[in-house]
Amino acid sequence: MTAVGQLWGRVADRVRSAARGGSPPAIAALDIGTEFAKALVLSVERDDEGRLTGVVRGSGRQRQGLAHMQSGTVSDIDAVVANSRAAMDEARTEAGRTPIAAVIGIAGELVKGATSSLTTRRDDPRRPLDEAELERLVRRAQDRALADAEERIRWESGVDRLDVRLVHAAIVEMTIDGYPVSNPIGFSGAQVELQVFNAFAPMVHLGALQSVADALGLQLLGVIAEPYAVATCLDPGELGDAGAVFVDIGGGTTDVALVRGGGISGTKMLALGGRAFTKGLAERLGVSFADAETAKLSAADGSPDVADALLDDARIWRDGVELMIGDLAGGDLLPGRVLLCGGGADLPQIRSVLDEDGWWQRLPFARRPKVRALAPDEVMGLRDATGSLGTRQDVTPMALAHQALILDAGSTAVDRAMRTTVREMRL
Repeated sequence: MTAVGQLWGRVADRVRSAARGGSPPAIAALDIGTEFAKALVLSVERDDEGRLTGVVRGSGRQRQGLAHMQSGTVSDIDAVVANSRAAMDEARTEAGRTPIAAVIGIAGELVKGATSSLTTRRDDPRRPLDEAELERLVRRAQDRALADAEERIRWESGVDRLDVRLVHAAIVEMTIDGYPVSNPIGFSGAQVELQVFNAFAPMVHLGALQSVADALGLQLLGVIAEPYAVATCLDPGELGDAGAVFVDIGGGTTDVALVRGGGISGTKMLALGGRAFTKGLAERLGVSFADAETAKLSAADGSPDVADALLDDARIWRDGVELMIGDLAGGDLLPGRVLLCGGGADLPQIRSVLDEDGWWQRLPFARRPKVRALAPDEVMGLRDATGSLGTRQDVTPMALAHQALILDAGSTAVDRAMRTTVREMRL
């Protein structure tokens, strides 16, 4: 077993040991956003039918300072650690449980996510596929995707020698001789095709999140690309084969994910979120950031000048989102639904500009897309025992909690192959 496999084994052993102690094991989800650090503590339990479920027992949040985060990335590790600890302490106190492991969300303009395909012919079609061969196939797919991500991130950042690492990966679809399989172990066949979602980020960004987890005394169960978490948090029966466009509007970034054909096609991130609207108001009105934030949040009851200014900025934001959606579409037909979440989705001007004509007609939509906001209780596999998670900005931490539940429960050969490859490629 590799060193990273042994590390994962120790985390899993601690979770099982906690479960044998009489109380359900507790894990945490940490959403380190530009505006707030948000933490959830959930217990892993089984319902009456024996299905694994996550029960959110505690939640906490702490506002970030203006200089603590920039466009979704950590710029002051000590301050972010302090804010994350305050949020985690609040969640831990409410839950009455101490988590031993956590997932942390990652976002930012230089986080790149895309689904890539690998088709290969096996040397011996009659030999059943085993875990070692599966790991080699996954690693080949990751190496190819890493080279492309390095080139894209270096070009966009302007830094020639940027250290780029694989953050998160998941198999979207796998077929053997055209036959779809969810667990390929034991199957024979000549041709294997993998579709793998990969998220890459600069090492400096990933290292900052690892430092936060270490400072909080938490084993890092996984670093999850936030748009991927949001795009996979709904019941597949709700999405169907048509899919949807997910738009998560945070404080510093807007994350867009495209899901179609039952799988995630890719993600894009724009360094434009709620703070940009506040800064624009502060400059136009000649007031402080705090006063501009108050004016933004009360825009529905405020002056027409404030509403008009926000509407102008919302159209600029929409132009950026339009470019991202068009890039993800790649000329193929887009799903007919746009699903919103994040604190920025509460701005009425966001919905107003998405209801306008023009932007969607320039994209490959068959008809005007239906736009609606997601609610936290739509996240599958979770139950909120706190009763306090009811806003659009709670969707992302709930989606991360859903990923924590999956990672904690995942023990199939595919899960192990993906975790091993991700951890080895981070070293």
